[in-house]
Amino acid sequence: MKVPRPWSARAWLDTAHVVIGLPVGVVLAGLTIVCAAAPPLMRRGLPHFTRVQRSRFEAFLGVRIPPVRSPISYRNRITWRQIGYHVLSPLVGLAGAVLVAFAWGAAVVGLTAFLQPMLQNPPLVFRFNLRNPAVVSGYMAFGFVLLLVAPTLARAMAHLDLSVARTLLGPSRHELGQRIETLTESRAGVIDAADAERRRIERDLHDGAQQRLVSLAMNLGLARATLTDLPEPAREAIERAHEESKQALKELRDFVRGLHPAVLNDQGLDAALSGIAARAPIPVRLRVDIGLRTSPTIEAVAFFIVSEALTNIAKHAAATRAQVSVLRERDRLSLLIFDDGCGGATLDGGTGLRGLVQRVHSVDGTLRLSSPLGGPTTIEVDLPCE
Repeated sequence: MKVPRPWSARAWLDTAHVVIGLPVGVVLAGLTIVCAAAPPLMRRGLPHFTRVQRSRFEAFLGVRIPPVRSPISYRNRITWRQIGYHVLSPLVGLAGAVLVAFAWGAAVVGLTAFLQPMLQNPPLVFRFNLRNPAVVSGYMAFGFVLLLVAPTLARAMAHLDLSVARTLLGPSRHELGQRIETLTESRAGVIDAADAERRRIERDLHDGAQQRLVSLAMNLGLARATLTDLPEPAREAIERAHEESKQALKELRDFVRGLHPAVLNDQGLDAALSGIAARAPIPVRLRVDIGLRTSPTIEAVAFFIVSEALTNIAKHAAATRAQVSVLRERDRLSLLIFDDGCGGATLDGGTGLRGLVQRVHSVDGTLRLSSPLGGPTTIEVDLPCE
């Protein structure tokens, strides 16, 4: 816990949180006890009381206590936890307010001890020989110590209040575990749905637009070969259209292949990566040893990582060779992509590497990048197989 300085805004915010917590806690505790006798009042009032306390923590401590969405019912332990905090809050607030107020007040009195002889009727506790420099120095030293202790005490009491509030007003560990499990299942469903949608798009493009482009290119090629007696401008137009259709077909095939190649579904990751390595503009040494196939989602992520990495190497690395290794060890799939290029790649340097990180994190994997200036560059990825 970082100790705030006496004159810092953090020290005063902690002090205000502790001091204001006492009257707020007393009022809300009284209202909670009154409403406890009438269930309709409790159902309407308790959420508002809890919201006031959460707003106090957010305003003074900058901490947001996540709400627990649950109906107010005396059979619900979440309701009793909230009631418990409102009843306990005045006790925590009283202890904190008394200690913090005493520390700040005593610090001010001690530091101003040299002014006491100038006051007409000093309090009884200060009726010592305050004209004695040794006595005055002792008071001032005591006040200085309390000045240093007061912010720490305020911070400690604020953290005590925060710990109690998180325990009673926030979700329990069991509830957090359930929420994490639900979010994990939801994310897995979204990832699987997105992967299924990519496969559907790839299938539709392959069976629809790609077949039409093939037919168009064949017809234009046939016209180019047979209609030799046409005027020169017409023949040039057919030739240009034929070349453009072939280029469009090539780009569409590359796009479909990068989206989700059919060979990945049919023959697995080894065959799909072999196709990428064969089409790379630089020599790529590929090693794949995975044994049993992993889930389609993990295969798609691994394929995308290797494909995007090799594309980046070809565009930016000025490399003469690359190496890709894909190994499976029990329930983990390890990928290593190496090139002897110029290096200097960073995860914040472009959208390509950021896309890799997002894909890896989407399945709870890890990615490590080593790319010093002058090279070489190594990307290590670890993916769960399930």
